[in-house]
Amino acid sequence: MNFDSPDLLAELENATTGAVDAAHFGVVRMKGDGAVLAYNAYESRLSGLSPEGVVGKNFFTQVAPCTNNFMVAERYSAPEALDATVDYVFTYKLKPTKVRLRLLKRAAAAEQYLVVVKV
Repeated sequence: MNFDSPDLLAELENATTGAVDAAHFGVVRMKGDGAVLAYNAYESRLSGLSPEGVVGKNFFTQVAPCTNNFMVAERYSAPEALDATVDYVFTYKLKPTKVRLRLLKRAAAAEQYLVVVKV
């Protein structure tokens, strides 16, 4: 898997847990309401948060409230498909960290993905 792959959403949807965990970028799989379903090893190392500590919590309000804004969280609320890349700075629970985010979901999908790479 590659962060910039045009087929990344399909790759993530079909990947095993082991493959997602081995990715060289962070992957947060969420329900449409933002509840975390999976949190891979890269993202855990970057944030310092364990997957067990974040699964079931709302990513935008409980895990990374610095993303609860028009640039990230609100973009998932539109019913259409989403594939957007955003240069961003994480500021919650860690020193300001420059990252590149990729926001991914299918139209009216039950699940969505936030993909993160440190820059």
